[in-house]
Amino acid sequence: MLTEIDHALPRLSRAEKAVAEWVLANPRRTTLATVSDVARLTGVSQPTVIRFCRSLGARGFSDFKLQLAASVGRPGSFAHRDVNHDDSPADAVLKVLDSSLTALHALRGRAESLPFAEAVRVLGEARQIVFAGLGASGRVAEDAAQKYFRLGIPCSTATDDPTLLQMSAIATGGDVFVAISNGGQWPAMVRSMQNVRAGDALVIALTDPDSPLAANADVLFPRRVDEDASVYTPMRSRLEQLAILDALQVSLAVSLGPTAETRLRASKEALSSALSMR
Repeated sequence: MLTEIDHALPRLSRAEKAVAEWVLANPRRTTLATVSDVARLTGVSQPTVIRFCRSLGARGFSDFKLQLAASVGRPGSFAHRDVNHDDSPADAVLKVLDSSLTALHALRGRAESLPFAEAVRVLGEARQIVFAGLGASGRVAEDAAQKYFRLGIPCSTATDDPTLLQMSAIATGGDVFVAISNGGQWPAMVRSMQNVRAGDALVIALTDPDSPLAANADVLFPRRVDEDASVYTPMRSRLEQLAILDALQVSLAVSLGPTAETRLRASKEALSSALSMR
């Protein structure tokens, strides 16, 4: 949450920025304060404090405090440290694990504010689902397709520019594209999601909320993960993407009820049968 506040500073109003800077300087004190306390200490109105909380994806001040408490209250805080070329293998392992724990704790802290219910509704009504991702996000898209099709909903992937552009060009109502992109800046991805919406299909995006991709999403899972991906493959971002999609798949299965359970069981039995024939 503190990282998200820091990222949000440039887009906040002057009054909201005053709240943000106070929270960054006093995170633990904020978790114990009332909305009137924060308003008085920052010299702004109570509605401004609430608007600030909502700009961070929280439903209100109480929800914001819960997310903040989860962020600052985890043991050791698992401070993010990039892996360096002179790290020992043991140090590199610990850094990767600490980074992964940080990402999952942060996600857990804001899970209730994410649009899982809306995404489940959209996916449950889908004629087909296309999981779209380029680069490292393409592997996440492929993993998701392998899980979601077992619910009985036709699934496919678009993990390169030509496939993505062509599939988006023929998208129609009933199609749902799940766009996965850490930065949300890939031109082909942005153009494709514009095509999707022009064809009356829907877009669920897992991306930076300030990105061009986010601007073309019908359902947005806003996410920012600080990590140095200039040398090493993104790790925290991929882990968060996988966790969100796994949680969404389970939620979708629950919403579909006995039908989904029957299909999941049938797919597993088919695999077991095939293995027994070897």
